[in-house]
Amino acid sequence: MAAAQTAQTVPPVDVVSTAGRSSTEAYDKKCIFCRIVNNEMGTELLHSDEEISCFRDIKPAAPHHYLVIPTKHVGNCKSLSKEHVPLVNRMVEAGKEILRKNNVSDFSDVRFGFHWPPFCSVTHLHLHVLAPASQMGFLSRLMYRLNSYWFITADQLIELLNCKGETN
Repeated sequence: MAAAQTAQTVPPVDVVSTAGRSSTEAYDKKCIFCRIVNNEMGTELLHSDEEISCFRDIKPAAPHHYLVIPTKHVGNCKSLSKEHVPLVNRMVEAGKEILRKNNVSDFSDVRFGFHWPPFCSVTHLHLHVLAPASQMGFLSRLMYRLNSYWFITADQLIELLNCKGETN
């Protein structure tokens, strides 16, 4: 199912052109995640392709804490529309693949989610992949708490995006 969904195009948000990239590619030279993806920060990319990139969080909240981001600049969760559901699904699948590569097999103890604006420090869309969630400390459990005002699971975001436009 995810493979069929990734074939759809995802509309870029907050597009800024830069030298060396075509005008259809999204890059924000002020965005630290765009700079990471373009190897301007020296951060090790665990995965990088045309659509998705992944790297370790600099302040890990769990033994495995990865950030999965669109390779092209896309704004935060609130800027997304129903057309972004395939992108979010692809991000989750990439997160699962990174966990598998790092010998994490218990997906019942994993948290996939996004900080909800204004509670995100970087406006480039990024999925937090945390495992095992049961090993997060007290503050991390607060920061990545389910059913809070500041953190939304990937499933909740997908449900929210799927509902967008249905009431309009």
